[in-house]
Amino acid sequence: MKNKKWIIGGGVAAVLMAIVGVMNSSKNEKVVEPVAAASSRPALTVRTTSLSDQNWGRTLTANGSILPWQEAVISAQIAGLRIAEVKVSIGDYVRQGDVLVTLDNFASALAEDPARAPQGRIVAPDSGIISAANANVGSMLQPGAELFRLIRQGRLEWKADLTADELMLLRKGMSAEVQVGEGRVIKGTIRAISPSVNAQTRYGYALISLPNSNGVIAGAYARGVIDISGGKKSLATLPQSAVMQRGTKTYVLHVDANSRVNEHVVVVGQRVGDRIEIKQGLKADELVVESGGAFLTEGDVVQVVGSPLPTPLPQAGEGANGLQSKDKTQ
Repeated sequence: MKNKKWIIGGGVAAVLMAIVGVMNSSKNEKVVEPVAAASSRPALTVRTTSLSDQNWGRTLTANGSILPWQEAVISAQIAGLRIAEVKVSIGDYVRQGDVLVTLDNFASALAEDPARAPQGRIVAPDSGIISAANANVGSMLQPGAELFRLIRQGRLEWKADLTADELMLLRKGMSAEVQVGEGRVIKGTIRAISPSVNAQTRYGYALISLPNSNGVIAGAYARGVIDISGGKKSLATLPQSAVMQRGTKTYVLHVDANSRVNEHVVVVGQRVGDRIEIKQGLKADELVVESGGAFLTEGDVVQVVGSPLPTPLPQAGEGANGLQSKDKTQ
């Protein structure tokens, strides 16, 4: 009897364990199904774009100052004569040979030494603008003392501060546009390029002649653009919204044939408006997420609207027509 009871008890326990196993298996199936469904649900609805050719000129942007092309220092060559009259002031435009200063006591000096006759007046050595004036009526002349400073021919130029890498892209005669004042733009050309950079700042400079600089103030700060391409050329570009930055890495999100996104590191160039040049890292026919990429991560599935995706690639075990391939040996 005791043995029968143990047998019956063991049978009941086995039945109960089987029922619990079935219940657990059922519960596990209910948990797995929604996870599988969620993994194939698109993470985001996006639009895609691809590289587009734009006709741009390659340019360098720089900052710098407006400087005189050349300045002449005007001084006296003899001493002992007094300034009788000053005929010009700062900002005056003078022509070569115009009288700037007349001298007193000239008659007695002339009687003593006729060779001093040309020193009875001081004249402009060249045409230009008086940028500094230190001559005062009644002052005694001192040899070599500066009386005036003259911007020769009134010509100004822009000194653009540039790195060594930028300087190596420049050539004399390249065109530039310099913005001065309230939106005024002056066109000029590169006159000279420094052969070295400052050891402390690591910057050198290029000098850009400004032929039409009337009304511009020397010493003013200016910003300009130098055309280093010699004209416009076709560049591959994307909207800036499609290009993202993470640390030092610049990348786009490529959408493959199965609607999954993959990060492609790219090398960018210049920016014009809302577009950016893509130098490396992307092929012409590859689609990328146009905007909203910040909400996606590597491997996310997306739903594409507004632009077609390429034909899906056949899965493993499928033929080129997408049908299940059969083993010919069977």
